[in-house]
Amino acid sequence: MKPEELLRAIDLAAASDWEAAHTIVQQDEADPTAAWIHAVLHKIEGDAGNARYWYRRAGRMDHVDAEPLAELAAIRASLGR
Repeated sequence: MKPEELLRAIDLAAASDWEAAHTIVQQDEADPTAAWIHAVLHKIEGDAGNARYWYRRAGRMDHVDAEPLAELAAIRASLGR
């Protein structure tokens, strides 16, 4: 997935547009960063089980208890932006 798309999903999630962000990350379920954002979205939604699934897919179980907005900032930083 293109970094610009991932950054757009982060911006939408931070702006509370869960559905639009979700639509973006669902486009490439094999991308680890998309999966990480996907995990955060489900955490925000309150679906802990689904969030844990996506954290496992992303290889980011160490972030499962992180605060969502701080985590989105960490994802942005991991993209070098």
